[in-house]
This record gives sequence, structure tokens and C-alpha cells, in this order.
Amino acid sequence: MSEALERFHRASTDFTTLVENVGDDAWEQPSPCEGWVARDVVGHLVEWVPGFFFERWPAATKPIPPVESSPLAAWRALAEAVETALADDVVAQEVADTPMGPLTFEAAVEMICTPDVILHGWDLARATGLDETLNPEEVHRLLASIETLGDALEQSGQYGPRIAAPDGSNEQIRLLALVGRRA
Repeated sequence: MSEALERFHRASTDFTTLVENVGDDAWEQPSPCEGWVARDVVGHLVEWVPGFFFERWPAATKPIPPVESSPLAAWRALAEAVETALADDVVAQEVADTPMGPLTFEAAVEMICTPDVILHGWDLARATGLDETLNPEEVHRLLASIETLGDALEQSGQYGPRIAAPDGSNEQIRLLALVGRRA
């Protein structure tokens, strides 16, 4: 199992556990993402990931059911499609043009998909009252990566304005503050 597959699998397993534990009455709870409810957090991943990845790497394409019918079925189908593509050496190493330049499927998943799954896991947990603790190893890795981006992160438009983390904050709180979330 490649490192990229292992990381995505860990992140998707954690996200799956959250989706499985969202109560039926919690899907319409507001999320930390302005204007979104819990269902929208899953919907965001189920929409943008295929839109970005399946367009550039057609061999990774799998049908994804609508999130409106079952957020869990939609998420599981997407996670399986990404993991299947990462497990296929030909697809994983295929290079495509992206807004970040030419990248392999594997590198693109590592750069933008896995981090998004991790961060939106916190959003889903916060919206639905589930355990908000993120994988400490992945938090450490993401924090180190994101800290190097400086203002480019906020200028990307993908995250809210940076928030000052209280002195002595742990890595998860610092990471969330960097991407505009109040823990």
C-alpha cells in the first residue's frame, strides 16, 4: 500500500465513521462552513472530488449516488473510487494538468483531497455533535504543510480568513485557526 493510499484510507475511514454516526435529525444542522448544513459538507466532497479528479483521470471514474438520497452511500462510493484508483499503479502514477501544474493522481490526492477530507471531518463532527478529534499524526503533517503556505492559503479562496489561535493551543486548534475555523 502506497503512503498516499494509506493516508487517504485513514482519512476516509475516519470520515466514514463520522458519516455513519450522524443522526437522521442532524443532517440539517449548521456546519462551521458558512451557509452549509452537515449534509452539505458531505455533498461538497462528493461534488468537487469527482469534478476535479474524474475529469482529469477518467480511469478513476466510478458512479457516485446522490448525497441527497444517502450521504453515507455517496461518501462510501467516492472513497472506494479514490482508493481503487490509488491502488492501481497505472492510474496512481498517471500525470494530468491541474491548476497546480502537472501532477500524478497520487500527488493530487495527497495535496488536496486527503487534507480536505480531514478538515471537513472536523466540520461534520462540529455540525453534528460528534467527536471533533482529528488524527494527531495527520494534523501534525497538515499543520507543517499549511504553515509554509503563508498568505497563499487565504488568497486561494478555499479557506476562511486565518484566526489567531490562543497562546499554548495544541496543533489541532492551530491548524483549524489557520484555515479559518474556531475550535
